[in-house]
Amino acid sequence: MDRTHRRKTEFTVMKSKQATKPVISAIVLAAGSSRRFGATKLTQELHGKPLLQHALIAAQGISPGAVTLVVGHDRDAIIAAAADLGDNIILNDDYRDGIGSSIAIGVNARRNDSDAILILLGDQPRINASHLNDLVDAWSGADDEIVASSFDDVLGPPILFPSKAFDALRQLSGDAGAKQLLSNDEFTVRPVKSPLARYDVDTPEDLRRLHQR
Repeated sequence: MDRTHRRKTEFTVMKSKQATKPVISAIVLAAGSSRRFGATKLTQELHGKPLLQHALIAAQGISPGAVTLVVGHDRDAIIAAAADLGDNIILNDDYRDGIGSSIAIGVNARRNDSDAILILLGDQPRINASHLNDLVDAWSGADDEIVASSFDDVLGPPILFPSKAFDALRQLSGDAGAKQLLSNDEFTVRPVKSPLARYDVDTPEDLRRLHQR
């Protein structure tokens, strides 16, 4: 094989690899009623911006232009706090039923154009794009492999789910959330260490502690 032909072949292979790069969408959950906080927590400021924006900025770092924001409680205030960082905004009228309904409606919206979906919580402001990239890089591409954040021997969000999990995620309801899939024998789970995933905001005291860091 001459050098020119070899270079053309290598270029074709590179283009083929680029064309088959998995499509990963991000879903940020922001529909909850913030009962423990006593106010709409995701609109509260942390380091100069609404709490929600920290999660959305991280999501845009891994899935630019393809970030889905699920809203419910106090939706107008949440949408305003998002400041156009959510590319696809979905209203969950059943948000009172629990987080499962928000996951289901978000996954249903992105299942046809995604090879995997990253699910983030709007109240984890310490999560950044670097950690989300670590989750993506850890994924082998296998359709039965889930990649979850790990801290203190706990597995939790953000979590990357492959397309094989989409149907199960679309059936979720109530407060169980997606963690039940982590113990499902149909899937293997790859943990990625993230000390920052332990920081979420449920109460005003949680937010005060983050301000002090």
